[in-house]
Amino acid sequence: EKLSIPILTCYRDYFNLCEKLPIGRLLFRQFCETQTEFEHYINFLDLVAQSCVFIIVLKCIKLLCLQSPGYIREVSEDIVQQCKEKLEMNACKELFTHCVKSGHDYLSGQPFKEYQDSMYFDRFLQWRWLERQAVTKNTFRQYRVLGKGGFGEVCACQVRATGKMYACKKLEKKRIKKRKGETMALNEKQILEKVNSRFVVNLAYAYETKDALCLVLTLMNGGDLKFHIYNMGNPGFEEDRAVFYAAEICCGLGDLHKENIVYRDLKPENILLDDDGHIRISDLGLAVKIPEGETIRGRVGTVGYMAPEVLNNQRYALSPDYWGLGCLIYEMIAGQSPFRGRKEKVKREEVDRRVLETEETYTDKFSEEAKSICKMLLIKDPKERLGCTGGGAADVKKNQFFRNINFKRLEAGIMDPPFVPDPRAVYCKDVLDIEQFSTVKGVNLDQTDDDFYSKFSTGCVSIPWQNEMIETECFKELNLYGPNGGLSPDLDRSYTPEPPKRTLLQRLFRREPHCFCRGARQTSLRTAASHRPIK
Repeated sequence: EKLSIPILTCYRDYFNLCEKLPIGRLLFRQFCETQTEFEHYINFLDLVAQSCVFIIVLKCIKLLCLQSPGYIREVSEDIVQQCKEKLEMNACKELFTHCVKSGHDYLSGQPFKEYQDSMYFDRFLQWRWLERQAVTKNTFRQYRVLGKGGFGEVCACQVRATGKMYACKKLEKKRIKKRKGETMALNEKQILEKVNSRFVVNLAYAYETKDALCLVLTLMNGGDLKFHIYNMGNPGFEEDRAVFYAAEICCGLGDLHKENIVYRDLKPENILLDDDGHIRISDLGLAVKIPEGETIRGRVGTVGYMAPEVLNNQRYALSPDYWGLGCLIYEMIAGQSPFRGRKEKVKREEVDRRVLETEETYTDKFSEEAKSICKMLLIKDPKERLGCTGGGAADVKKNQFFRNINFKRLEAGIMDPPFVPDPRAVYCKDVLDIEQFSTVKGVNLDQTDDDFYSKFSTGCVSIPWQNEMIETECFKELNLYGPNGGLSPDLDRSYTPEPPKRTLLQRLFRREPHCFCRGARQTSLRTAASHRPIK
């Protein structure tokens, strides 16, 4: 079947197409490698991206020197001199901010224009078309139940085409309607879609079945912090482990806050560990995006972790998250939450009173640095709380509690966690201990519900899907070109594939072959785009 390249109907933005989208980034780099001058800029930008290592910083400086074979001519001598001066004070990638801007300004001009006329951009459109294919339950294999959420079970699943494992969070349609949870469910989905952070669970797919709405999320096999704090020996962690987790949580909150999203439900069971021992913030059901320059009001969260301003129903912005971080650091070290003893039976009203009126106590488990940061984060007046005085997460990261954390390396994912989960262990309750949901009765679904489901079931999420294609090497296997790097048949508009062979039955009964070629469907990048718009 002849490939028909779709028309890109939205504004062609360099940063979105060539930097933000993983496959777009790779294909733009492949294009730049065909021209020496373009390649110099790409090499420089890639080096800067990993320049938290001193030796790489020196390589970046070398590329800015006139004598270098990979010289970047668009960067002025004044900017180069500034970089050299700053190098003496601090070797990190912020040295090259102006150089990077100059590089992107250059690449977004003539190189980007030529790229859009190349076969590499045509290949990018093919991948975008594949990304837009319908997602159904048949896209996945379903495995065992991992736990349960507010509206249904969470189970492991695997993408049939790539083998990638995920967690599938099912939201039962009737249960959502009975609890009037449509707004909450859609809000969580839209926020997950918006945030792309290594410290927050990523949404890869959103689809529906007859009975449920499904969110396909990052699989976290290492259990949650609550399990590790209370079920792995004596309650609580050594301080270095608490520092590491707190640093990654702080980075996750920072990424949410950059999007003006307040999380509002920071507690140990919502912090999950992956196979390597890194953490991610999960369950964004109570998160909300705050309009720029505004504040919100809402008494939501979990008893014992809600900030005083939330309990008092006052207006707030991002401050409840820093209170929650203080509660979490305290609990990781003490082995109990700051305002309720472990297994203490106490009424909600009493816990709220303690939050509002009493001061937390500290044992000898706390170092001076740990005690100091907890006190600063648990200040009852949000105007004086650490993180709420204008600097946000950056102010928290500067605290002496994090003196041994290199945040550049942490954010790049190259710091080793203090604990790595055993792949043979199961860090959660036995599946038999997970309570089953009862059947929802007396709820009927109608056309209004279908309208809501269509907003929810949007299929693939671009960045996670493209990362999946790269990580599972599907991109490498399918991104093939012709001899000597020329056009492959699927990129050649003049190429017409051979007609499919007629079966014995078709020959006997003289039936014409069906116009749709099954073979073409099986070869992913040979599938016709049918002029569907790409965004």
